[in-house]
Amino acid sequence: MSPSIQEVKKNHEANLMALPGVISVGIGRDKNGNPAVIVGLDSPRPITEAQLPRSLEGYPVLVRITGPIKAQ
Repeated sequence: MSPSIQEVKKNHEANLMALPGVISVGIGRDKNGNPAVIVGLDSPRPITEAQLPRSLEGYPVLVRITGPIKAQ
């Protein structure tokens, strides 16, 4: 049985968050409605984006430019 998307996120979150500009790792859906790992970046970062895998354990990895996140 393949791991759930929640398990995949948990297993890879620390490594993804260690990359420059990564400010979030979440779960969402791709354009076809399938579960996906969503990586949020603070700004466009071609070098970081090139380091991200296209998929993790069978789930696609999608990049979203969210901008900086500020605590209120």
